[in-house]
Amino acid sequence: MSIKYMCLLSVRSSCSSHGRVCASPVAQQRNNSTSPKIKVDFDQSTGVAVMQMQSPPVNSLSLDFLTEFSIATEKLEMDKSCRGLIITSSQPKVFSAGLDIMEMYMKSPEHCGEFWKAVQEMWLKLYGSNMVTIAAINGSSPAGGCLMSIACDYRIMADNPRYSIGLNETQLGIVAPFWFKDTMINTVGHRTTEMALELGMLYNPSEALKIGLVDQLVPEDQVVTTATQTMTKWLAIPDHARQITKSMMRKPTIDKLTSNRETDIQYFVNFITKDSIQKSLGMYLAMLKKRKG
Repeated sequence: MSIKYMCLLSVRSSCSSHGRVCASPVAQQRNNSTSPKIKVDFDQSTGVAVMQMQSPPVNSLSLDFLTEFSIATEKLEMDKSCRGLIITSSQPKVFSAGLDIMEMYMKSPEHCGEFWKAVQEMWLKLYGSNMVTIAAINGSSPAGGCLMSIACDYRIMADNPRYSIGLNETQLGIVAPFWFKDTMINTVGHRTTEMALELGMLYNPSEALKIGLVDQLVPEDQVVTTATQTMTKWLAIPDHARQITKSMMRKPTIDKLTSNRETDIQYFVNFITKDSIQKSLGMYLAMLKKRKG
């Protein structure tokens, strides 16, 4: 099985080629605009919202992005007329390229802690949602993008061999936290997760379908349409029965994080601020800059 290298952690500038997303560390290209990073279209007649991630160029999971994502998700959750949520990307070739490296490089422990809490919050909102959640994966989805995808109830991916998905943290010398690991185990099983996490594997769509990392492959231009059609089947089930069943399946995993949030944050901060890890991130950024040059 081929392992395609893809940037584990993204910065806010990138180029796409041959199924890889290559981040660029150029500071002045950071997207500090006040334009919304999340666009939500809610159809009250169907009870379904479509959330488009629109943080160019690769939907990096920055602190601002994660905060906006959690607020938007919570608003939909509180609206009882909203029963389903489809998450997709407005960026070509990428669903989300993962955590924003600039939120962790040369930042204070306090900032790193705030950032990690926002990552936790995104997962808790999504994995524990009462809504039916479908990931319409219309591009590559490594690391944090994969976590977002497997936190949903159902995954539909564009059938393009240049795209990839997976938790590839170890490729950068970083360890996926226990709740990343548990979410993947719940999706594809223990042995497949063990192999995937240790090797930092990224799967093309057909490989992802084979191991159950995604549920369905469709032509690229049909991803959102198929998600809308699939949503109808899920919404045919009485909400209370589906929600209780979902909670029964997922509550132990959610409880494990909620009872250990501060410990998990402290572990992350202690790890990411180590000189050796900061040096690795710096070398990674330098490599990307050289590659771009």
